[in-house]
Amino acid sequence: MANGGTMKPIPESLNEIERYMKNKVGLGDSFDLGVRKLKILKKEVQFYYVNGLCDTQVIVQIIEELVGINDHEKLTSHLRMIVENRITHQSIETIKTMDELVDRVLAGLIVILVEGEKTGIAVDVRDYPGRQPQEPDTEKVVRGSRDGFVENIIVNTALTRRRIRDESLRFDMMKVGERSKTDVAIAYIKDIADPSLIEVIRKELNAIEVDGITMADKTIEEFIVKQGYNPYPLVRYTERADVAATHLLEGHVLIFVDTSPSVIITPTTYFHHLQHAEEYRQSPAVGTMVRWVRFLGVIASLLLLPLWYLFVKDPHLLPEKVSFIGPNKDSNVPVFLQIMLADGGIEFLRMAAIHTPTPLSTAMGLIAAVMIGQIAIDVGLFVPEVILYVSVAAIGTYATPSYELSIANKFGRILLLIVTAVFHIPGFILGTTIWLLLLASIKSLNTPYLWPFMPFHPAAFMQILIRRAVPGSKIRPSIVHARNRIKQPAKS
Repeated sequence: MANGGTMKPIPESLNEIERYMKNKVGLGDSFDLGVRKLKILKKEVQFYYVNGLCDTQVIVQIIEELVGINDHEKLTSHLRMIVENRITHQSIETIKTMDELVDRVLAGLIVILVEGEKTGIAVDVRDYPGRQPQEPDTEKVVRGSRDGFVENIIVNTALTRRRIRDESLRFDMMKVGERSKTDVAIAYIKDIADPSLIEVIRKELNAIEVDGITMADKTIEEFIVKQGYNPYPLVRYTERADVAATHLLEGHVLIFVDTSPSVIITPTTYFHHLQHAEEYRQSPAVGTMVRWVRFLGVIASLLLLPLWYLFVKDPHLLPEKVSFIGPNKDSNVPVFLQIMLADGGIEFLRMAAIHTPTPLSTAMGLIAAVMIGQIAIDVGLFVPEVILYVSVAAIGTYATPSYELSIANKFGRILLLIVTAVFHIPGFILGTTIWLLLLASIKSLNTPYLWPFMPFHPAAFMQILIRRAVPGSKIRPSIVHARNRIKQPAKS
């Protein structure tokens, strides 16, 4: 274990425990690590705690109850049993080793030790600092719930449990990171989820050997799916509790990581990243229209610039009625270089928007739109058509529900633009084909990335194209290998 911890049993001597905490954990050196010593029925009792992670009011209440033992109980050899019965808290646990003691204290629990006993009592009085549940910025809907996941894993599991009150819902908790010991929970519905998938995820999490996962869910993802330098996301993230609950009911397995407001959904395909809660908060017809518009945006973000540049280089490909497409005036800067500069400029603006304080973001947008864009056209650096098509492609990028997928598609667009510039028509056709083949070759946790398009599954593909009404969607996706394919109420 980290920091020299062993499976040493808890000694009877409280002085020995205190020395251990001073030498190994930093008691006395770290201001936030503390010990409270009491005398109860002529025996010493110690509380170990970390300031800032505990609910002080609950601790004071417990201390008052224990101090009251002196007034109501006689001397006895069963002090530990009396102490345990007097603790006014619903969540207590008996621990037997020093390693458990240190882990519980550093996690925010308090540990109560009684002189002469070889066990301790861990009381869960955690009160982590954090914000209240609120709607995620990247997954907003016009109608729907405004609560979302936060950085506290207990709050996140509660938000999920509130939506699925099923006895088969499971949250398997474990700790990941030799030093950070971060809480990670695997969530699934026992009689729906694929047991082999659950076991694979559990083994992958147990096999993680790293000091800490301070970057939380992203670190977990890199260990589980081993993405390497593939830009395409192999898991889906969500900060909406309703989206997470929906995927649990479909048979997916979710991973909750403490300190992260995002939940990992597995397994996922390319088309999972194109879904958005807004489609299911509208009628099926409106939801289908919204979905098609989104698909057009994603296609534009990927293919619009390479295709337009192909028509610029080979105008004879255009039908006579749309022959006006292309620059209407010459420029000293090659069109390819204009596209790359404008696309890079959009990326600069995106990064600047992330780092710009909110009160200044409007001013930055005006500077970008009015001054940079218009003046760049006036001085001849860009032709208007380049700004138009780069902007439309950028809007398509932002219309992509998954931020990770939008960035990956930007990679694909740039590479496709390069091969089109070099090889023209063969380059565009070959580049698009290779892109599709590469996506088709990707597997995430043994799940084909382009399912149900490749391999083709007609019924599932129709559900992607058309948002069906909930009463008509009675079959769970076959890709998750659900144990119970038919959606129905759980049997009592």
